[in-house]
Amino acid sequence: MTLSDVPARTLATLAAPVRRGLGQTLRARVAGDDATAKAAEIWGAEGPRWFTEQDPVWRVHADASMFVGGIRALLLQSLHPLAMAGVAGHSGFRSDPWGRLERTSTFLATTTFGTIDHAEATIARVRSIHERVRGTAPDGRPYAASDPHLLDWVHLAEVDSFLTAFQRFGPGPLSSAEADQYVRQSGEVASRLGATAPPVTVAELQARLEGFRPELGATEAARDVARFLILNPPLPVLARPGYGMLVAGAVASLPSWARRELRLPPAFFAWDWPGQQVGNLGAGVIRWAMGDPSLEADRRSGQPGSA
Repeated sequence: MTLSDVPARTLATLAAPVRRGLGQTLRARVAGDDATAKAAEIWGAEGPRWFTEQDPVWRVHADASMFVGGIRALLLQSLHPLAMAGVAGHSGFRSDPWGRLERTSTFLATTTFGTIDHAEATIARVRSIHERVRGTAPDGRPYAASDPHLLDWVHLAEVDSFLTAFQRFGPGPLSSAEADQYVRQSGEVASRLGATAPPVTVAELQARLEGFRPELGATEAARDVARFLILNPPLPVLARPGYGMLVAGAVASLPSWARRELRLPPAFFAWDWPGQQVGNLGAGVIRWAMGDPSLEADRRSGQPGSA
C-alpha cells in the first residue's frame, strides 16, 4: 500500500491535529496569548467598518503572505537611517520581538477588519505613542516618529512589501485595478496616522519609493537588524526551517539595491528562483494551518449576526 492509496479524507483526518496545533501556535505568536479575546473584540463588535471582505486590503491583510511581507517590510524600512534610529532606540525589537509583532498585527487587524470606532481609537493611541518617540540618530540628526516624512517612508515600504508578497506568494495575484485599489485603501489608514498624501496607485507608489532613494542607506544598526531577522530569530530550533522559508521569500523579493545595502545575496536566478519556491511553500503551509476549521469557527462566531 502506498500513500496514493490512502483516501484523501483519511489523510485529512490524520493531519487535522497537526494543522490545528500549528494554527493555534501561529495565532498565539502573532496575536498573543489572548488571541481569542482579541478576535472576538475585532470581529464581534457591532458597527460600520471601513472595508469589507470584497476589498483588496481585506484580502491582502488576511492572507498568509503577510508573514513574508512583514519580514520584507522590516528589512526595507531599516534602510532609512532616521527610521532605523527610532526602531533601535525605542521599539524593543530585540528584547521583545514577539510583543512588537503582536502590537503591529493587532493594529493592522483592527484598522482593516474592525469597526470604525475601534480603528480610530487604535490610531489615536499609536499617534500618542509616536509623539513620545524622539531622539538623535548616531549621525547627529534629530528624529521623531511623528515626523510626516518618516511616516511616509514607513508606509511606502510597508505597502510595497505587503503587495509584493501577496502578488508573489498569495493564492492569486490582484489585477492591476485591484492593486491600485489596495494602495489607495492602505493609504486611508496611513493618512490618519499622519502620513502626507499617500499614493493611490501602484505607479505612484513606485515613484514615491524611488524619490526616497537618495536618503536611504544601510547603517550598522540596519545590518544588525538583518542579521537578527535572518540568522538569529527568537525561535526554537524546530521552528527555524519553516521561518527560513519565509525569510528566503522576503529576501528574494527585495529590490537589488536594498540587498546590496544590507549585504544580502544579490539578485540572481540561482538565488531567487529557489527563494521564490520555498517562500511559496512556507506561505502555503501557514495558509493551510491558519485555515483550520476550528480557527475559522472561532472567528465566525465572533462576527456580528453570526449564529
